[in-house]
Amino acid sequence: MNGKDVLGIVFANTDDDVISEVTGVRSMASVPFGGAYRLVDFTLSNMVNAGVTKVGIVTNNNYQSLMDHIGSGKHWDLARKSEGIYLLPPFNAEAVENYNASRIGALKNILHFLEKSHEEYVFMTDCTYVANLDLEEIFDYHEKSGNDMTQLYMHGKTPAIKDNPVIEKIEDGRITKLSLGTGEGKVTDFALKAVVIKKSLLESLVSVSYAKGLVSFEKDIILKNLKKLKVGAFEVKGFCKVIDSLGGYFDANFALLDTKNYRELFSQERPVYTKVYDDMPTVYGLGCDVENSLIADGCIIEGEVENCIIFRDCRVEKDAVVKNSILMPHGFIAQGAAVNYCIADKAVTVRSGKTLSGADSYPVYIGKNIHI
Repeated sequence: MNGKDVLGIVFANTDDDVISEVTGVRSMASVPFGGAYRLVDFTLSNMVNAGVTKVGIVTNNNYQSLMDHIGSGKHWDLARKSEGIYLLPPFNAEAVENYNASRIGALKNILHFLEKSHEEYVFMTDCTYVANLDLEEIFDYHEKSGNDMTQLYMHGKTPAIKDNPVIEKIEDGRITKLSLGTGEGKVTDFALKAVVIKKSLLESLVSVSYAKGLVSFEKDIILKNLKKLKVGAFEVKGFCKVIDSLGGYFDANFALLDTKNYRELFSQERPVYTKVYDDMPTVYGLGCDVENSLIADGCIIEGEVENCIIFRDCRVEKDAVVKNSILMPHGFIAQGAAVNYCIADKAVTVRSGKTLSGADSYPVYIGKNIHI
């Protein structure tokens, strides 16, 4: 299957509530990750690396940050005279309510966009997982298998996301038994919210389901049609982290300090693209001590940094100590301050002499623009 035959649909606000601390001022799609990226970067990069040239991003609220980041889509080669990237915000109060209530409602509100698109297939996904997917392989599998729908899944600890599908039985590559909201924390085969489906079938299912007042794509479309439709399963292997809590977000970032995970996510064969900032290289002061950390451009590091993810334009002054923490852009840790097991949002300042410490199982979150 050629990627140009696939329309990408990205849900930017799905499961915002699982990390409500971070998504209070932004969508899930625009949550910073890995020192220089946003969660949407991985989704868009997966698509463009597979040849997808048209992507619609379905938004609901707090999408200003996402719009600033995406811009014209040029960083993903999606700034085009035809096709390219489309931001699809809600156009009335009912659209906002439908997005919050159901994926079927959100799809109903972009049905006109779907109908106008000429692509034969749709790859529909959210931004709650981080992975470098070979979508070309997935698209080819879907076409050759004759599936009506192909559900991506992985084997591991079931995420703490409401109504996340758990696949209980697969026969000859086809899902025959599925449940919702069970197995949380157990090691199972659980579905990612990522599906390949024929566009005409999606339009029909959404129209009929919406007319019947149905709301859940997983429950009312996938689960109820297991016997009528051939719902295939494609296992995602390798590095894939699902963001299902603040702790899960913390752990997913710190997994990148393992070189194997980092190289697997940032594959040379399938690059990850993001908005590029023209910034100076990071300056490491005399006497600084930096160990096992990811540090973006534009930082000034004069103190001690250990096991950290530090975004661009942060400063750690002399005699400051930052360990096991995430500093988002424009952070400032003053001389003599100490930070351990913390997630500091954008433009956080920790003044001299202050000490903040969480735990590996419960990191402390510091909101955007807060001065301590």
